[in-house]
Amino acid sequence: MVDYLLFGLFGATLLGIARFHKHALRIALGGLGCVLAARLALTDFDLGHHLGHEWQNLVNLGGLLIGFALLANFFERSKLPEKLTDVLPGGQLGAFVLLVLVAVMSSVLDNIAAALIGGSAAITLFRRKVHVGYLAAIVAASNAGGAGSVVGDTTTTMMWLAGASPLAVAEAALGAVVAVAFFGFWASRQQHALQPLVKSNGEGPAHPVDYAYVGIVVLILVGAIGANLAFGFPAAGVWAAILVGCLLRRPDWKVIGPAAVGMCFLLSLVMSASMMPVEQLPPASAWTAAGLGIVSAFFDNIPLTALAIKQGGYDWGYLAFCVGYGGSMLWFGSSAGVAISGLFHEAKSAKNWLVQGWHVAVGYVLGFLAMYFLLGWHPEHLAKPGTAAPEHGAPPAYSVPGR
Repeated sequence: MVDYLLFGLFGATLLGIARFHKHALRIALGGLGCVLAARLALTDFDLGHHLGHEWQNLVNLGGLLIGFALLANFFERSKLPEKLTDVLPGGQLGAFVLLVLVAVMSSVLDNIAAALIGGSAAITLFRRKVHVGYLAAIVAASNAGGAGSVVGDTTTTMMWLAGASPLAVAEAALGAVVAVAFFGFWASRQQHALQPLVKSNGEGPAHPVDYAYVGIVVLILVGAIGANLAFGFPAAGVWAAILVGCLLRRPDWKVIGPAAVGMCFLLSLVMSASMMPVEQLPPASAWTAAGLGIVSAFFDNIPLTALAIKQGGYDWGYLAFCVGYGGSMLWFGSSAGVAISGLFHEAKSAKNWLVQGWHVAVGYVLGFLAMYFLLGWHPEHLAKPGTAAPEHGAPPAYSVPGR
């Protein structure tokens, strides 16, 4: 009965957020309070031990969300997005190519950073008139892009560390390509109908690129990757780079306010999800993996991935695609979606996200089916699920519970 109560409280929290998105933070905090109270009152839950296990995840996620919000602002102020109008093709094709670029960036960068860079570029390229369906596509592109790379997403890195072959994970790229091709076509069409990409006509004063800002953006990305490779704490590298960058350009600290709201919201959901009594999954199969992708739109994908690794018997390419991409189907289903909602408040509507971003969910189904019929299901039991050491000096996983 206690388990049903806890899941009921968490489900009510998610429904409240979906229905009353203008009060999302209050609902998330209230839901966390209720879940915590039920855990403490009705079970032998040890909060101190739990926080000792989760604190690095929470600190990393919070640091990255705020740090990458500053990165997005640096990128916008560099005037580099304006130069994209000289590189990207015009019309609907230009909007599509931007989504492809976001997906490619996400295969080597954090998906939050890729989504925010894409969002910052969209602000300039479309004069701040960005369709909600296109915003959903930016998030989906950032999440899909990292699915086929063991350094592109937290979940794929976890699989690598547990002993899964990078080539097995790379199979997820097929699903990602199919999904991006589908939702990219429809989302770019939506965006072009609302506001076409603004091409430079060579008139008016030129806005030269500020390479100091560009250098800070690069420094932040290098800091995130370097700190992750060195000791699994990318947020430390991000903030070290920001502090060094202050010597060149002063950050716009005003962006921290909205980013902090999104951070508190997502951390509340992540903390609530971490206290759910999920101890096992259904038997491993292609359809279980597909179901986990849908669940990850509501539930943090890190514990789901950890349980799948412990259970074993999955085709890791399927799992990488499903849990990596699945959270894109709701704005609060992934850290990239929450980050984008900090730039575009109109994204904070589950109804609009689902209705106008319908192509993201369809893209998930098409990507999964492409893998199923073209690649087949090839389950693999790891030698020591969840404990196998990586070969050839594989880096430590991101500790951040992002997507």
